[in-house]
Amino acid sequence: MNYRIDLFAVFIFLGIVQAIFLCFFFFSKENRKVNTNVFHGLLLLSITLCVVEIFLMYTGYIVDCLWLVDFSEPASFAIGPLFYLMVLSLIFGEVRKRSYWHLVFPFIYLLLVLPFYFEPEVVKYNSWIDSYQPGLPFRDYEYTRDPRTFWVTDHHTLLTMLSLAFYALLCLWEVIKAFRVRNESFFSTQHPVLRKLRNGTIQLTSTTLLLLVIKIFYESDTGDHWFAAYTGVIIYLTSFGVVRQSGFFRSASLADGPRQKPQSSEQHAVVLEKLKRVMSDEKPYLQPGFSLPDLAQRLRTTVHLLSQVINESLGKSFFEMTAEYRVEEAKKLLKEKQNIKVEEIAEQVGYNSKSSFNTAFKKITGKTPTEYRNG
Repeated sequence: MNYRIDLFAVFIFLGIVQAIFLCFFFFSKENRKVNTNVFHGLLLLSITLCVVEIFLMYTGYIVDCLWLVDFSEPASFAIGPLFYLMVLSLIFGEVRKRSYWHLVFPFIYLLLVLPFYFEPEVVKYNSWIDSYQPGLPFRDYEYTRDPRTFWVTDHHTLLTMLSLAFYALLCLWEVIKAFRVRNESFFSTQHPVLRKLRNGTIQLTSTTLLLLVIKIFYESDTGDHWFAAYTGVIIYLTSFGVVRQSGFFRSASLADGPRQKPQSSEQHAVVLEKLKRVMSDEKPYLQPGFSLPDLAQRLRTTVHLLSQVINESLGKSFFEMTAEYRVEEAKKLLKEKQNIKVEEIAEQVGYNSKSSFNTAFKKITGKTPTEYRNG
């Protein structure tokens, strides 16, 4: 048979490449210290496995590796639970051990589908033809038993949609509660974590609805390329979000180095006034990726001049100033919102880890966050 290479195939392939790149990013030594990044990376990996199989099935390259037929089915059941764990980590900072039980079913399904994996290649070929190429003839083979031994493995598509729908509702419930606790509007919040929760839940819900529509209008799995293309869009949106939060494009130039000519006291005063106003009104330090280049861009000044103003006018470094603003914000939250965990407050004020937050808080106040709250 001829391989199918069209716009869908190219777009899906590029999405796979981008997803693999993102997986390396989320699992890098520094990023995997944050639970949310680990769950996000595993989620992306599960989606990638599903899309790789769809790509092979859609293009026909699966005939060169028939042992991969339906290899990603267990991964499809991990998408919902991993997204749910990511939501919990974003809301509460840490995930309770009992929540990991949500990952049990993918492993159970893997055990149940193992008999099919050991079937001969002709069975795998016929399975592919039945799902993706219903117009082509089957290969002759005398079946002595059902390759799909268990009811669960024989209704994979239905159970996948039920799993995605269940976790979409579960995540939506947790996200709505998070918005209510903080008295934020679901569609107009400016909190970076709440925006991430909202957008992610909308993506999971829309993916579930799209999959349902595809299964209604397409025979077997012949419409899965639409699902794969849509996940490619989500992957690129994720990449855009990662790049947008990066400080790469806000890096200082050589012109902003220490050899720049001294600035006048009037310039210092103007920058200092703008700095105090922005830090007070916009609170950019609440974002985890807050950096000196980012702040300089907001103030429409150079990194060198801003650093000089902070050092000379405030008598501290950029990191010391940031820590003070964050700790002051945390002190308010610790007293006003007694029901919120310390880990969550740390994340709300811009810290990626509880230990970093505790260290900064104790250095500035002389107490741990818990001691301050109970004091």
